[in-house]
Order: sequence, then structure tokens, then C-alpha cells
Amino acid sequence: MDVALINGAPIAYRHRPGLGRTVVFANSLGSDQSIWDKVIAALPRGYGTLTYDLRGHGQSGGSADGIAGLADDLSQLIDKLGLTDVLFVGVSIGGMIGQVLTARRADVVRGAVLCNTARQIGTEQKWDTRVNAVETQGVAGIASDIVGTWFGADYAAQSDRIALHRTMVARTDNAGYIAACRAIQAADLREHAAAITVPVLCIGGTQDQSVPVDAVEGLSRLIPDAALHIMDIGHLPCLEAPEELAALIAEFDPRDNDTAQAGMSTRRAVLGNTHVDKAVANAGTLDQAFQTLITTGAWGQVWSSPAISARERSMLTLALLAATGNFEEIPMHIRASARTDATEQDIAEAFQHVAIYAGVPRANHALKLAKQTLAEMAKDD
Repeated sequence: MDVALINGAPIAYRHRPGLGRTVVFANSLGSDQSIWDKVIAALPRGYGTLTYDLRGHGQSGGSADGIAGLADDLSQLIDKLGLTDVLFVGVSIGGMIGQVLTARRADVVRGAVLCNTARQIGTEQKWDTRVNAVETQGVAGIASDIVGTWFGADYAAQSDRIALHRTMVARTDNAGYIAACRAIQAADLREHAAAITVPVLCIGGTQDQSVPVDAVEGLSRLIPDAALHIMDIGHLPCLEAPEELAALIAEFDPRDNDTAQAGMSTRRAVLGNTHVDKAVANAGTLDQAFQTLITTGAWGQVWSSPAISARERSMLTLALLAATGNFEEIPMHIRASARTDATEQDIAEAFQHVAIYAGVPRANHALKLAKQTLAEMAKDD
């Protein structure tokens, strides 16, 4: 868990870098970022991921200052981490945050999955009643009632899981919860929804007691480029159907059709700007087509696929280079391991496989090149 000071409040977050697109998650009222754990586990491993706790929730401090303020928190966190190509996924109030963020930050948000949310959630009376209950009993005192509205019948029967979620809710700060309730109560995001210019997938649940299907459908009609998917679940698909939600996210992901652009971005992320700039500058008439081929094919299609992680691609690439005797490119990919999170142990394991399946001499020579390159890298540092 990491922390960033955003707009005067400590915001707890977890960031796992990946190649290319990062999926950014925003959780629901009364929950923390752990609600996305099973979704992330089911996503293709090549995606980067970012989860965080809303103000006054989980381990984050402060209190919400409207939905726009919560969206600004996330916008600043995205900028602080240097993310420029994200897919937003949010549920409930997280989906409201996503409507504002996506409308304002089309420069970094390429698409959004808005789960069990609407331009306006609940009535003024509903939120007054909820706030009064928290003021008199605390969040812990009504945690059972809150969780009792979250799930469809089948999931609600899992008493052990329900007890775990109830504990999560009970830990929510009273002031933070009330402020988030007031933020939802005051929000009508019609103008923000209509201003979204990127592709959106709206997801609803037939058993959702908080945001009925017709409210989700209404949101999808407001957004210019929105698709709609209805699941037979309650309010939180990330907990009730995480594998199905992960599949929907990966299928929806509006990945760039421009493999040359995506490939150049990935190529620079793995090999570094200095190496790529030199290769591009040295390209002449004879090898210009070749440079285009490797940028679009190797980097734009293979390395840019989120199916496996950059670390795994490093290990595969090094093993294949050694096994086929293409030793001249091994130093380049050893240097790249500093950016793909492949460790020295990973490299050693890759060459162990080469020794067994392709021959000891090739593995031995690859190890020699790796040792030389790693020593040079350490000296450069």
C-alpha cells in the first residue's frame, strides 16, 4: 500500500505498473479498494492496475467535497503517477466519479466501465435518512443493513463472505461516510454524462436495490458512445461476479487500432528512449521498412498485448533468443529487464530452461552475456 497527499488528504492506493493501458478502479460507498482484488486477479496480467480508497474510506483520510472534488482527487493521483492511457472502472459512487473524470480528462481516459451507477442516485429523503442513521448509530451500527442491500439472493446466502463485507463497512469513518452520502445526494451528472467523448460500457444488475436497471439504462442513453450490459446480480459485480466483470472489461477495452503508435509507445517503455531514438535516427532507405515491421509486429501486436505481463515476456524473449542462438540481442533485453521487472533470478531461471531444452553451451553463453551486461548496468548506476 502506498500513500499520496492529494488536496490536503492522505490517499491510500496500490499501483501495479504494466505495459500500455492501466485499469483504474474506483470503489463504492462504504467499501475499500479490496473489493477489486478478485477482478484484478482475473484480468490478463499485462494490464497495469490502480486502486485507491476514497476520502474517508479504507485507509484514506479527509472527507468528500462533492463528486467533482472526488474526481479531482483521482485526476491528480493519475497525474502524480504519470499515467497517460487509462481505462476507468467504477461502481456506484465510483461510477459517478468516473462520469466526471471521463468527461473532463479525455486526454488520459480512453474508455470507461460504469457499474451500477446513474447520473443521479437515490432521493434527497433517502440520503437524509441514511445520514441520520449514521449520526445516531455510527456506520458500524447500520453495517448489516447496508450490506443487506448489496447482493443478489444467491451471493447473500454466503454468510462467511457477508460477514467479511460487513466488517469492511463497519470500519468506515463516520464523517467520511456522511460526506460521501451528501456528495451523492447533491449530484446530478446529466451534463457530465452527455459530455463524455470516449467509449463507455454501462453495467447494471437485475437484483440491484440501490440503482435500478432503468436508471443505468437512462445513463447509457445520455452518453453519446455507450453500450449497455445487464447482469443477474445485485449492486456490486466486483464482489458477486468478479470473473465475469473482468471478462467484460477485457472485451470492452478500446485498445488502439494504430499498432504503429501503440508499438512505438511499448518499444520505448521496454527498451528506453535512448535506444529507440538511436535506432530511428540510424534508419535508412534499406531498413526503414524493417523498423516499421518490428514496431507494428513485435511491439505493437505481441509486446502490447495485455495477455501476459512484461516480466513474463522478458523471460520468454531471453529464453528464445538464447535457444535459437541469437545472442547479439541478449544484452539489449537484459538491459530492458530493468523496465519489465524481470529479476536476475528470473533471467537465471529462463536460461536454466534453455540448458535443459536447447543445450548447455547456448545457455552458458547467454549467462556469460547476461553477467557482463548486468555488471555494466550496475556500474552505470
